[in-house]
Amino acid sequence: MEHIKVYRQWNPRLRLFYGVFGLLFLVLAGGLAWRQLVMRGEYREKEERQNMRRVIQPGPRGRILDRNGEVLVDNRPRFSAVVSLKDLRDEFQDEYYERLNAMREAHRESNSAEPFKFDWEDLQWESRAAVLQKRLDQINAILGTDEKLSSRDIKRHFWHRLLMPFPLMSDLEPEQYAKLIEQLPLGSDVFIYTDTARAYPYGDAAAHTLGYVVSTREGAEAPEGLPGEDLKTFTYKGEVGRNGLERAFDEELQGEAGGEIWVVDRFQFQYDKPLEKAAKQGEDLVTSLDIGMQLAAERALEEKTGAVAAVDVRTGEILTLASRPSYDLNDLSPSIPQAVFDDINARGAWLNRATQGLYPPGSTFKMITAIAAMRNGDLEGDEIIECSSHFPVGRRLFPEHGRHSYGQVDLPKALEKSSNVYFYQVGLRTGIENIAAEAKRFGLDEPVGVEVPFGATRMIVPDKEWKQETQGFGWVGGDTANVSIGQGYLLTTPLHMAEFVASLARRETRTDLTLLKREPGEVVNHGGETIGLTDEQYASMVAGMERAVGREGTARYAMLPGVRIAGKTGTAQVKKDGQPLTLAWFVGFAPVENPRVAIAVCIEGMERGDNYAGGKTAAPVARAVLEAYFREYGNSDLLSQYNW
Repeated sequence: MEHIKVYRQWNPRLRLFYGVFGLLFLVLAGGLAWRQLVMRGEYREKEERQNMRRVIQPGPRGRILDRNGEVLVDNRPRFSAVVSLKDLRDEFQDEYYERLNAMREAHRESNSAEPFKFDWEDLQWESRAAVLQKRLDQINAILGTDEKLSSRDIKRHFWHRLLMPFPLMSDLEPEQYAKLIEQLPLGSDVFIYTDTARAYPYGDAAAHTLGYVVSTREGAEAPEGLPGEDLKTFTYKGEVGRNGLERAFDEELQGEAGGEIWVVDRFQFQYDKPLEKAAKQGEDLVTSLDIGMQLAAERALEEKTGAVAAVDVRTGEILTLASRPSYDLNDLSPSIPQAVFDDINARGAWLNRATQGLYPPGSTFKMITAIAAMRNGDLEGDEIIECSSHFPVGRRLFPEHGRHSYGQVDLPKALEKSSNVYFYQVGLRTGIENIAAEAKRFGLDEPVGVEVPFGATRMIVPDKEWKQETQGFGWVGGDTANVSIGQGYLLTTPLHMAEFVASLARRETRTDLTLLKREPGEVVNHGGETIGLTDEQYASMVAGMERAVGREGTARYAMLPGVRIAGKTGTAQVKKDGQPLTLAWFVGFAPVENPRVAIAVCIEGMERGDNYAGGKTAAPVARAVLEAYFREYGNSDLLSQYNW
């Protein structure tokens, strides 16, 4: 038998192969060890980020109070009927397959040669909508309503707010809330969710000053100390101030947000809440307003169009800021229905006439003309001027107030009777440059600068240069005569005139106005300068203003028993849509011997038949507000008159 020899010899090339294989194995093992041991923490964080979500809830806004602690703006509970989507997952799936099977059965019975097809995404949304509508129908049956869900709202909620309760019916009325609490079956998927909305106990009082809020899409910022900055975050809608004090002090009123960390499953439905941080309410804001005076002003204005501004002479605190027509702030919370917006718009009620309304001041401006003349040496307080029923300026006759002939008139009588002819002559002597300079010294050409936004900025104190630039014509004597009695091109706001008369009461030119309550005893630097009149000159002017509120004066309907009031009426002529209309003014301060409160009232004539005048239209409004002031803050003579 032939023997076969087998040779076993090591091949050196195999060493290289084994070496490469061994090296690759070590690299693989090392990489695996690196990921399992070294990078374990990073992968755990990624897993947590995939399985955890963060929810931010805004804190309730702070309240707004009047100077005596009365609540002007509060938060009310807002009830909504909601469902938790995670509790309906199984039913969503059951509804989906039930509809799918029904579609298949219908296709089979149709004997169609076409293959069975369907859009699974549309079917999914239809199934979800059907389940949610069933829950809403339970509510409809209890409340007797017929509400329907919007597919757009459903999709938006699933896409952007899946972790949050789905609202079936929002902002329930109290009786609706009570019915649902009583009649929803035990164990129902529907539950009542409570958040807050702004509430306004006094309705439309001070609406323009308080302002309102709107929902913000950005939502609240995460609270300090809540972890999860890198987690996917859902935020409940917050509120932001849109107007008035709500806007001006939005940062202070905003509450501190709260938050929750939720663990979710692979379908993004939550099933555990390992961390929660409670929200905190914002700071309260104490205003300078007095709600008693505010309500008195609102009632006195009734259905008229106009404004009232009342100021503490000493501190500059605004006690009343009313504008009519107004609107009930509760109708704007938690949102503004289109019908409400359209109604406010149609009535011209968005305008805050106290701070934004621009009007010629009429005869209330005569004090500025007098001050300019006396400071310029063109008038002495005891000077007598002859005043007939008209006064010629150029080729035109300018009429006296009421077409009267007052004869010999001094400054007190001129203010008492509101003599136009007296001030035509005084104004022409002094000249427009001096009159305009005096008006500017009192700040009538500058924004008032109080805390509420959107105040008027286009006040006009005209002079020769202004007319040439804006009208393209030179200044004439008739222009000076008109400005001397507060007509012509002059435009100002009621709040400007309230500031002026408060400054006048202190014998200064500026008042530092504020809508916030000042600290008791706080020393206020109003700025400006002294009025620049001698004691005799100032006394002569105040005497005329006090006589104006006397039994023979134009402002007699502002009289208040037991209180000495210095006042001045004004009736300005304006044109609106081509129609000649009137503005009724009253400005004044009280008591004369120790001025504490200043007030300005302006009421617009809206139709040709509105026969408004400062004395009979604006003065009674001022009386009502001053009466409320002294009822609250005391005057011994007044208290005895009214048995208070």
